[in-house]
Amino acid sequence: MSGITLPPRTPLREQLVQQMGEALLQEVMLTPKPGLVDKRNNGAHRDMNLGLFVRSIEALLPRMPRFYDLGFSTAALAPVQVLPMLRPLGLACEAGMLHATGGVNTHKGAIFAFGLLLAAAGRLTAQQQPLAQQPLCEAVSQFCRGLVQRELAGITAPRTAGERLYQQHGLTGARGEAESGFHTVRSVALPTWRRMMTKTGDKAQARLQVLLHLMAWNADTNLAARGGVAGLHYVQQQAQGLLWQGGVSAPDGMARLYALDDALIARHLSPGGSADLLAVTAFLAEFPVGEAAWAAW
Repeated sequence: MSGITLPPRTPLREQLVQQMGEALLQEVMLTPKPGLVDKRNNGAHRDMNLGLFVRSIEALLPRMPRFYDLGFSTAALAPVQVLPMLRPLGLACEAGMLHATGGVNTHKGAIFAFGLLLAAAGRLTAQQQPLAQQPLCEAVSQFCRGLVQRELAGITAPRTAGERLYQQHGLTGARGEAESGFHTVRSVALPTWRRMMTKTGDKAQARLQVLLHLMAWNADTNLAARGGVAGLHYVQQQAQGLLWQGGVSAPDGMARLYALDDALIARHLSPGGSADLLAVTAFLAEFPVGEAAWAAW
């Protein structure tokens, strides 16, 4: 195929996939995560547990290098041409996940986000550009340009929860976050991570504070699908209240986090979209910030 270069099998490729796996593992093991599966409980889920998430991650790891390979081999193509090529890889990963979990959707959102990020890494490597937070996110945004308009705004008869939430409330979910180049991660999560690491050096505490910030400001469609917009607003307000009181660093911060976990479980609310963004944050935190070539959102 003209303009296509085959990717080399480099240690970088394997390192990036391992980094992704570690980010997903760090996310699920982090405890306590309000409403989410962790070492304390199964959150607001009756069909998920910690072991299921670990099996799912193990099933994904062998499949994820294909995203990097495709990003590398299509580096000469326009970014918008790459997204349709990534979709079959995503569907194959979802099939592997569902096989490993007995049909339970543990990582669909993560497959979407990390498939894009690994493809972005492959593209930047082929173009001999540095791997850094801003260029990676910019490449993802370029892949997804126009995605919300095509797949959400143009729908007249919503069939899925995501389509319905967009039509009724303007929530763009994972598509909007990707098209924005992970704006919430760049503007909220990563700055919080850097502040907490400078302040405490405690990675677990930093991740919990990042999660609280994501719950406070992310328009999480998982929450809206489970509890309506009222459920989304409840979680945002509760997380914002904890942050005003000092978050996890406050003397009673962890006790309040445990209480919020119990409250979300009682309401069957699970901020799964924020959990995906927490894993994305953990992945991107391993890269230098880099310079943005785009206008800020």
